[in-house]
Amino acid sequence: MLYNGPKCRLCRREGKKLFLKGERCNTQKCAFLRKPDVPGKYGKNAFGKKTEYHSQLRAKQAGKRAFNLTEKQFKKYYDEANRRTGNTGENFIRLLETRLDNAIYRAGFAKSRNQARQLVGHGFFRVNGKRANTASIQVKTGDKIEVKKIDSPIFAGIAKQKDISPKWLKVDLAKLTAEVIGIPEFMECEQIDTQTIVEFYSR
Repeated sequence: MLYNGPKCRLCRREGKKLFLKGERCNTQKCAFLRKPDVPGKYGKNAFGKKTEYHSQLRAKQAGKRAFNLTEKQFKKYYDEANRRTGNTGENFIRLLETRLDNAIYRAGFAKSRNQARQLVGHGFFRVNGKRANTASIQVKTGDKIEVKKIDSPIFAGIAKQKDISPKWLKVDLAKLTAEVIGIPEFMECEQIDTQTIVEFYSR
């Protein structure tokens, strides 16, 4: 089950910014900047002695929350990454990065992954000309993503933004389209501790 409470509590819990509230996370209004202590009665001492398991668990939780996934979904991506040839950690993060909701967020069509997921669920996007309303769709090289109604007020002002999309996406902010032109490079993926997460699941 997805967490539906205050997003800023998750950043404070993990001790790092997860950028769950879009632009607000880059301003002084960010709750993590104002009150970085772990939420709860005991604040900084909430976890007591930190063990190896504790570090692994927190890395896993931070990654899961950054991509707005349930435990079952997150573990499923690990299992798939582990089945594939090559480095499990790199396979894992690339599977997460190529989710449709993440691609939309990376393209700049949504302020956060959570918003991207909601927009996909409400049918605002097409993939290769077909309506896509499942956030977990895996996009691949050659896929084209487009906004169905570019005049919707939800997307107002996007055309004037600076394109900061990663190299694996070719984005046209004026037409609100994006094409997957490659595979995400490890260094341009979300910086979660994939090695520690792999250690957690392979115990």
